[in-house]
Amino acid sequence: MALGYVTFITIATVCIGVTATCALCVRSSALPRTIAELENRARELAPYLGVTLLVLLVKRWTHYRRLELSYALDWNITAEIYAVEGSFVAGLQSIVPDTLIGFFSAMYMFGFPYLLVSALVLYFLLATQRRFKQLLVAYALNTLVGSIFYTLFIAYGPRNHLSTVNGLMYEFYPQTQELTAEVSANTNVFPSLHTSLAVIVAIFAWRSRRDYPRWFPIASVVATLVVFSTMYLGIHWLIDVIAGVVLGVWCVLTAERLVARAEGEPVSASDDRETGLTTELND
Repeated sequence: MALGYVTFITIATVCIGVTATCALCVRSSALPRTIAELENRARELAPYLGVTLLVLLVKRWTHYRRLELSYALDWNITAEIYAVEGSFVAGLQSIVPDTLIGFFSAMYMFGFPYLLVSALVLYFLLATQRRFKQLLVAYALNTLVGSIFYTLFIAYGPRNHLSTVNGLMYEFYPQTQELTAEVSANTNVFPSLHTSLAVIVAIFAWRSRRDYPRWFPIASVVATLVVFSTMYLGIHWLIDVIAGVVLGVWCVLTAERLVARAEGEPVSASDDRETGLTTELND
């Protein structure tokens, strides 16, 4: 019952957020154009959608098998993470008022899927589908690499390892634990995929700021709050977040190159024309 209720609330909240974002950021001509080109876009995007869906399905189908393998390998790096980082998360929880637990829980539960879905919708509505293709590939790479790390390494979050850290969201909203348990395990900590995916969306928002100038400030603020919430709620270590940032950047850069090669275009020329990144980095 709790799982169905939380799922419904999450879907409803994300739909409202995406609709409001489109109303704020998208030109009125985008939707009729997209509808008129829907069949052509579906054919063009089919390989990318197929690969991304396959990665997600394989991740889902192998979830318990990968957990069994992870426990069999027994490479637990929790103590090593704590030895490097110490009680950073405990200190973070001690300085943030408890009145913000609900807000950061909402960012973690609703802000995160809102970012992922909004980015997909916004880039699908653009005249060119390059950014949408790159985003799909970045999501797939993130899922693939994250699954490998979660299989190889066992790592428990601060709330499971330290008595001084509380699992704030699960204590105040225990019904959310049932939903998160469906898609992840409490050993899936290093790196933080909430962080890496939020970083991916934020980078895409930066690069598409000419197309969607209002989207970048929205995405950057929500992404920052999502990343912060993973630590404040006791779910991830700071080291997990740093690793997530690195993974997110790598996924974006690799996705750009893979899409350029798939489209038969030089990587550097594609990057210059579509994102302007090379020019910005060299200035």
